[in-house]
Amino acid sequence: MSDPFKQAEATRKVLTAEDGAEGRLDAWLAQALAGDFSRSRIKALIEQGAVSVNDAVISEPKRKVHPGDRIVVALPEPEDPEPKGEDIPLDILYEDDDLVVLCKPAGLVVHPGAGNWTGTLVNALIHHCGDSLSGIGGVKRPGVVHRLDKETSGVMVAAKNDIAHRHLSDQFADHGRTGPLERAYMAVVWGRPRQLRGVIDAPLGRAGDRTKRAVKREESDDAREAVTHYEVVERYGEKPDATALAARVECRLETGRTHQIRVHMAHIGNPLVGDPDYGAAFKTKANLLPPEVKATVNAFHRQALHAFMLQFEHPSTGEVMRFEAPVPDDMQTLLAALRTL
Repeated sequence: MSDPFKQAEATRKVLTAEDGAEGRLDAWLAQALAGDFSRSRIKALIEQGAVSVNDAVISEPKRKVHPGDRIVVALPEPEDPEPKGEDIPLDILYEDDDLVVLCKPAGLVVHPGAGNWTGTLVNALIHHCGDSLSGIGGVKRPGVVHRLDKETSGVMVAAKNDIAHRHLSDQFADHGRTGPLERAYMAVVWGRPRQLRGVIDAPLGRAGDRTKRAVKREESDDAREAVTHYEVVERYGEKPDATALAARVECRLETGRTHQIRVHMAHIGNPLVGDPDYGAAFKTKANLLPPEVKATVNAFHRQALHAFMLQFEHPSTGEVMRFEAPVPDDMQTLLAALRTL
């Protein structure tokens, strides 16, 4: 194992504990290096033997700090990421030293995984960001704090460093309950929800297939809270009895479960147009449409879901930032056809 202290002086940080210093070493360093590393990253560095106190290597994060202690942190160079960078075009909405905001197209997988080890958003971000990635957990990779399904388009944010990653992760974990985080989606659904505005509060869990989800009873072992707010903003083919052939719905998430909007809308009887997993039983609805509209709907081969707005607090400046992703061409074509009903 290489000695982290046999590195160039430029890769070290040397600190002296001031008068009154106390508490755990990892907590003290987290405060002293708050602009550089998260506490979890510092704890890992201590356990790796990269921190010395008064010339003695310390491997216990809970070691106490005393006034006058000379603390040296050896900073290993971030490792190359396991996924490799790939020159995949990206639609960047905003970028700075801490984060990158982009509009993900439908068809692009976010993370490498079984069946998709290359050609993902992570591969694209590694190539695009290059040396501006200071590393997440010691690896030069983008910190993806939320996901969109492969066939869902829309705005996403990724962190470039540990501090930004932690700050953004905390916001997404809070789901905007105490902060400015907001996520809004546009969905095109079959029929029209009975209520034009409502809240779907239905726990979700696995549906046998590891990739699919279903509404579960609260007492189910894998049931996880899931809350979606929705509002009907446009109706297509509306009839005198207040029903409609389809509708455009705006959804806002109070939680962020896998396939949440897709499952919740299907649960209330209004699955997304084009959804192969939760709306397949409604494919015959297209037979009720005029031939031109039917052809357009049948040619739409993904769930009609677009994450059009994302708002969050910038991890360094504290500024509330709001981004909107334009509606992609395929969904514009679908909406234009439905508006002729």
